[in-house]
Amino acid sequence: MSAVVLRVDGLTVAYGGNTALSLDVLEVHAGEVLGVVGANGAGKSTLVNAIAGWSRGKPRVSGRVVLEGRDLSASPAHERAREGLLLVPEGKLVFAEMTVDENLSVPGGVRVGPGRRYYDREAVFELFPRLKERRGHRGGQLSGGERQMLGIGRALMLGPRMLMLDEPSIGLAPRLVSAVLETMRTLARDGLTVLLVEQNVRAAIEVVDRLVLLERGRIVLQGPAAQMRDDPRIAAAYLGTSEA
Repeated sequence: MSAVVLRVDGLTVAYGGNTALSLDVLEVHAGEVLGVVGANGAGKSTLVNAIAGWSRGKPRVSGRVVLEGRDLSASPAHERAREGLLLVPEGKLVFAEMTVDENLSVPGGVRVGPGRRYYDREAVFELFPRLKERRGHRGGQLSGGERQMLGIGRALMLGPRMLMLDEPSIGLAPRLVSAVLETMRTLARDGLTVLLVEQNVRAAIEVVDRLVLLERGRIVLQGPAAQMRDDPRIAAAYLGTSEA
């Protein structure tokens, strides 16, 4: 088995008296695409936000987040990002008044080190040719799919050790969903480790190596994608089929 890039132990997130997430252990291995799926409110976004060290509210968070052997549990979100633990949020990380080229300017303060995957602007254009065609357009002029591509491209230029994406298919046409998610496989073949949060189980299961199912903030099923596709619970609830 490949090396563990990210390990999460005893991660709990609570708002007031309500526990939104409670995980014993979650591991992501080098060069794999791990899919985390589940219905709305299952805790998917809470999970990646807690790993990234960010939240819209003021939750109580406990547990350990270890990236390639370094414990980042006490590190703020910006320090985790500087260490290469990068999240592309559901809102698309794009500057609306800047052109595609300006959004993909070389960022300052990127740390150089082993285990990080560095992408320049031309590498991003190779992944997403549509962005090259739109390089002079402002971020606010782009379609939803183009903004998603640009958000991923910006994160790649920060030199990720691991890339996390929160619901990248939301609001996209089916053909763009396939294109964006298939890019995750390309990145994994290049050696990047990816954690993909998706409500679209049908699309995610085609590109991930392993699948984790969250319900009410807890892991209820996990395993290789091929095995999970045949699980009657996944088939009936998320793929629109049945055991029969």
